[in-house]
Amino acid sequence: MLLSWDARLRLPQADQTPFSNSDKGHFVSITPRDKTQRLQELIHRKGKVLAVLHTPTAQTARIMEKASCEAAFVGTSGVVGNYTGFSDVGTATMTECVQIAGWIANSVNFPIIIDGDTGHGGIMAVRRLVRESIHAGIAGIRIDDQPIEGKRKTQTAGMEVVPIEQAIARYRAAVDMKNEIDPNFVVMAQCYARDAANSNLDDTITRLKAYREQAGVDWVQLESPHSQDEIKHARAAVSCPLSFMKGKLGRYLTLEEHLALGVTIAWYPGFTHHVLWAAMWDFMRDFNNRGIAAWEDFVASRKDKPYPRPYVGPDAEGADKQRELEEKYFPAELLKKYRNE
Repeated sequence: MLLSWDARLRLPQADQTPFSNSDKGHFVSITPRDKTQRLQELIHRKGKVLAVLHTPTAQTARIMEKASCEAAFVGTSGVVGNYTGFSDVGTATMTECVQIAGWIANSVNFPIIIDGDTGHGGIMAVRRLVRESIHAGIAGIRIDDQPIEGKRKTQTAGMEVVPIEQAIARYRAAVDMKNEIDPNFVVMAQCYARDAANSNLDDTITRLKAYREQAGVDWVQLESPHSQDEIKHARAAVSCPLSFMKGKLGRYLTLEEHLALGVTIAWYPGFTHHVLWAAMWDFMRDFNNRGIAAWEDFVASRKDKPYPRPYVGPDAEGADKQRELEEKYFPAELLKKYRNE
């Protein structure tokens, strides 16, 4: 179900210290507009880098929040694929992406950015995508300049981009729609031109400028820099918030290196997935070899290192609320089930 933008949400506080295995957290009210305003503040912040990672599920998002995550991305490949098993080749639908991102957004206080892919259609589809994202409580969206017919995963062979005029129209549609509902909702333009078969570096810089100056997006992202000099070139060309993906750099740049380049947003989406995949791989191999002893050793290893369990808190729509409402609505006869608790 998609929530209206002014729906009051019951979400876990972001400023609490990490909780132990037995702590189920506390909740406060917040509106989606609080999150869009917060995301605008974060992308325009000076002197400190905003690190954006994938949040694989709503439950892992709660754990990330306890670890002071400020904002996260729901990517079609990593996150939506985590639920659907689909590859990032344009097979996930708009409603699937919004549904999943909305679940995650409504589970935490920090702002969530949805992967809008190519907009899932023409300008009217882009408008609907932005509208539904805002209604779902999502704080921002990344939209690509790839063609919808040939949509493919980042750093995949055969990359192409649509003509710049078409891309600008796509972004203008997104910006106009968000301005009609919530001007603080963040629209980010992801530029794939650098490695596209039908483009080059000069066109990439031209596009980054046009996406900001002509389409009015809040934030532009360079998908595939080949060097730090190219990042400097892009930074000098645009006045709005800029980020970049790893692309052909060979390694991820540090937060300090981002600041030295004048970039205050670091895009690290895949880290969380690899950490989870590796942990699951190690445990399953150990379990297959040693059975329950693998679990017992894991429990023992965490004895002095408690980790958060992402329960729904007592003030949200979980077991505590269920019992509270049953005691409010049900007659005494139906509450006998609690006597032997």
